[in-house]
Amino acid sequence: MNTNAYNFGFLDEYAKKEVRRAILKAIAIPGYQVPYASREMPMGRGFGTGGLQLTLALIGPDEIVKVIDQGSDDSVNAVNLRQFIEMTCPGVSTTTRTAECTLLQTRHRIPELPLTAEQIIVLQVPYPDPLVVVEASENKRKTMHGEADYSRLLVKLYEDIVKYNEITISHRYPTRINGHYVIDPSPIPRWDVAKLNDSAALLLFGAGREKKIYAVPPHTRAEPLVFSDVPFRVEDFRDEAGQRHACVRCGCANSFLDEFVGDTGNKTYQCSDSDWCDEQLQRAEQVQGVAA
Repeated sequence: MNTNAYNFGFLDEYAKKEVRRAILKAIAIPGYQVPYASREMPMGRGFGTGGLQLTLALIGPDEIVKVIDQGSDDSVNAVNLRQFIEMTCPGVSTTTRTAECTLLQTRHRIPELPLTAEQIIVLQVPYPDPLVVVEASENKRKTMHGEADYSRLLVKLYEDIVKYNEITISHRYPTRINGHYVIDPSPIPRWDVAKLNDSAALLLFGAGREKKIYAVPPHTRAEPLVFSDVPFRVEDFRDEAGQRHACVRCGCANSFLDEFVGDTGNKTYQCSDSDWCDEQLQRAEQVQGVAA
């Protein structure tokens, strides 16, 4: 690609302004899905075009950008998007350190390290509307959102409890924002849902294929949709004896873990967040060095 033929950030200035206006409206109405004219990008829809458009509309020459996929900086999706940003945004710095970035684009994870007020996190979203599982008509879904009518979604959760004795949603858990709109928080695990609540950072959600943008502004109330007698629970990383699994690499026992099955059938666990794992490993090595 000849980057000289494109505007800074690939998108033309009119497209960037439209995305920014949609972002401002989304911030003003937390959880509301703002439609926008999603542009064609040099990648297939479903590969992060919505999040990428938000990033390119917000990015400035002095930005420090981090891109992750499933918590990793080295996955194919993260590497491709990072290279595209570097190619179309000359002068912009990229990093793999969560603490250093000012703009973080992610797919399926929110970092373990708490974000700050100086940071913006952009989440890639495949399907923005949690009501789509109970109502096919978008017009009817808009009315239901406007009236905060989520009774059919609650019935769906109740049916899960009756059938399986628990709510079985493992990701994309419906979350109520600021006491009104219920959002699909993108395919983040339940482990990350609590990080939406009272976050110091601005959280933006971009669905390129569905042409929607929504937001969770800083210090906004975000509550998973639950019943009073069935508490919300996150992923359980304990073994049959009740012992909590730890990362095989850094030894961390309080992070979200990925499970790996070896050739012999043995299971090992490793931190999903690669930067967090590197940092914990570095700290462990420093402690061992001091002890020695």
